[in-house]
Amino acid sequence: MTQQTLNLASLRAQFPALQETDAQGRPFVFFDGPGWTQAPQSVIDAMANYLIRANANKGGHFITSHRNDEVINQAHAAMADFLNAPSAKEIVFGANMTTLTYSLSRSIGRTIQPGDEIVVSRLDHDANIAPWVALEEQGATVKWVDFDVEDCRLDMERLASLITSKTKLVAVGYASNAVGTINPIARIAALAHNVGAWLWVDAVHYAPHGPIDVQALDCDFLVCSAYKFFGPHVGAVWGKFKLLERLHAYQVRPAPSNVPYKFETGTLNQEGLAGATAAINYLAALGRQYGSHLADDFSNYQGRRKELKQAMQAIVDYERPLFAYMLEQIQTIPGIQVYGIANPAEFEERCPTLAFTREGFTPAQIAAYLGEQNIFVWHGNYYALAVTERLGVEESGGMVRVGLAHYNTKEEVDRLLTSLKEM
Repeated sequence: MTQQTLNLASLRAQFPALQETDAQGRPFVFFDGPGWTQAPQSVIDAMANYLIRANANKGGHFITSHRNDEVINQAHAAMADFLNAPSAKEIVFGANMTTLTYSLSRSIGRTIQPGDEIVVSRLDHDANIAPWVALEEQGATVKWVDFDVEDCRLDMERLASLITSKTKLVAVGYASNAVGTINPIARIAALAHNVGAWLWVDAVHYAPHGPIDVQALDCDFLVCSAYKFFGPHVGAVWGKFKLLERLHAYQVRPAPSNVPYKFETGTLNQEGLAGATAAINYLAALGRQYGSHLADDFSNYQGRRKELKQAMQAIVDYERPLFAYMLEQIQTIPGIQVYGIANPAEFEERCPTLAFTREGFTPAQIAAYLGEQNIFVWHGNYYALAVTERLGVEESGGMVRVGLAHYNTKEEVDRLLTSLKEM
């Protein structure tokens, strides 16, 4: 079947925020996707509809509560489809990735004995570092795996040497939120499982940029956030059912004791769950419309799960050449240093996220100047403190980060390049 490229006009029309313009009539340019993606109208409508028709707590004997319960069930099923989880019961929702990781790390910490080892990565967001380092209070030994400053790849040889019979958990990111590096998760899972350790994967940054299959990865836990893939601010953890069942949950006494609800103590952001389901359905529709030519590549999936894999691969096929163009052009600007993998032939190992510095300007100055042009980028360390420290840029203000999403255009990239050249 002939490949159908993304119809950017049609897709962008679904996002109200993308219709915003400045005083000169120029659209805002949203390159801040690694921090927060924009939401389509269907997500906004789903959340508003929830507040009108299902705004109640769960478990009541009345219609709005029944509708609310269905929203919760649909969200668990949708997220299970998005991640190809064996069961919707393996999905735990919470406020965000950071809160969920701290919560589950406390539960995992009960299984840690003095002398047990945990491996963390300097390539990660601090939300996948600090919760595990905190377990040193219980006697755990934390080991750090470094990355190559030349291309920002994880040092896999060193990681293999750090994983021993004492290792109980390895925590790594699917992709770096700072420099975009995609880690070989299935390979890391095999290393961890060879010694009986668990693998915790932070997939927040990777989720809007490629298909995720927790069964193929064979990790033990994977966490992501819907607001990074065009939904509202809701976090989700997938965990193998036998592990979630085994772990102790810190909860209020009247809360359910069964998985996954024992970890969802307190009232969830239920309108957010409605929005998360809508975001996943938006992606499934994208897969039906623009990914049908990929059907044979995902023949082992069915229904919405197949549509989602088609969608994410179609997004990869759109974003990668656009990123290659941006990277090639930005490197022609004097004084700019780009961090991470730079060879387009190796872009299977990185997301379309560009981190750079520029001689003569601080990252804050660059971000502020671009902000005046209504081009939205981030600067600093984006909570990837270990990355900016290792690259030696933390004291000088970190880096500028430009993140592409599937709704960004070549015209927007050209606006960025022009503004940087005129700065």
